[in-house]
Amino acid sequence: MEWHVKKFHDMEIDELYALLKARVDVFVVEQNCPYPELDNYDQESVHYYVTVDGKIAANVRLLPKGLKYEDAASIGRVLVVSEFRGNGYARILLEKAIQYIWENWREEVIKIQAQTYLKDFYGSLGFVQISEPYLEDGIPHIDMIRAQK
Repeated sequence: MEWHVKKFHDMEIDELYALLKARVDVFVVEQNCPYPELDNYDQESVHYYVTVDGKIAANVRLLPKGLKYEDAASIGRVLVVSEFRGNGYARILLEKAIQYIWENWREEVIKIQAQTYLKDFYGSLGFVQISEPYLEDGIPHIDMIRAQK
């Protein structure tokens, strides 16, 4: 298992392709949800992911305050590739991502758009629901925040 934290322009072409392919495989194909996966946030984000035997296993995208939300940093594109599920990678990766935002960006608030069925999972990581459920690309979501303690 190898952890990676990279900005868009620091990624090798094959590395970026593998990351984008994993996202399309999970969010577009697996969830049967055609939506604009390439949204022009990647170029200004930090990509935090883990590889196992050279394959992308899990990924999150960290968006600095002011990119998606004026008042908070954000974590998005949280995924674990199907063959690597059940190993706790999502929790570990999110804990590392939260720590990265606290320590490197010195941000005090993180905002996410969570699929509604993951409310308890994100809640166990300190996120609190701040919106009513809504549809985003046909999938029920809620907004959640976590403030630094």
